Amino acid sequence: MGTSQIQRKTHIECRAVLFDLDGVLIDSTECILRHWRDWAEKNHVDIRKIERVAHGLRTVETMRLVAPHQNVEQDAATFHDHELLDTEGIIAIDGALRLLTALPEWSWTIVTSASRDLVKVRMAKAGLQMPEKCVTADDVRNGKPSPEPYLLGAEKLGNTPQECVVVEDAPSGIEAGKKAGMRVIAIASTHSRQTLLETEADYIVDRLLDLHISSSDDDRILSIMLE
Repeated sequence: MGTSQIQRKTHIECRAVLFDLDGVLIDSTECILRHWRDWAEKNHVDIRKIERVAHGLRTVETMRLVAPHQNVEQDAATFHDHELLDTEGIIAIDGALRLLTALPEWSWTIVTSASRDLVKVRMAKAGLQMPEKCVTADDVRNGKPSPEPYLLGAEKLGNTPQECVVVEDAPSGIEAGKKAGMRVIAIASTHSRQTLLETEADYIVDRLLDLHISSSDDDRILSIMLE
């Protein structure tokens, strides 16, 4: 493990930042858990099993893990419809609006396990603008922890993996970013610092507010300061 616990200000340079969505830019925990509790109760699944594996995975993949006997494709479609209709409790994480507003369009995107429609409604609910070149569950065959989503994100922005930095909160997303050959900043928002120390994240910070990013349009270089 090469994780750096931030003891003092750390400086990173890159050409693009790839953000996970839930747990990084928006707090959707209350809303998502509400849907999972309803599904678990109807299907006699222990909610604790879901809580252990769901974060960072696509809905259908979580269902396959906890209820392989179910018709998970149909269940996932119904679950998705409910998520589109109920966004109560979704808010922007502190610092997200400031951070994204300051970043030029060429420098960042979102790479998420949610569908494109779900990203749209959640970003709108949180008061954030959805980037044009985001990567969603609709765009890839294999979700996180496969590197495919992050590799596609780099490609969409016209960068090599080595030029990108990933910002994640979930072990599955951290694994995806590292498999893609990118540097990964982990935020201890949905998982404990101890859990994140057991991943291959390059850096760990406590909050999104601990990231400060400036850009230079002349050479298209981003400067990230971690506190």
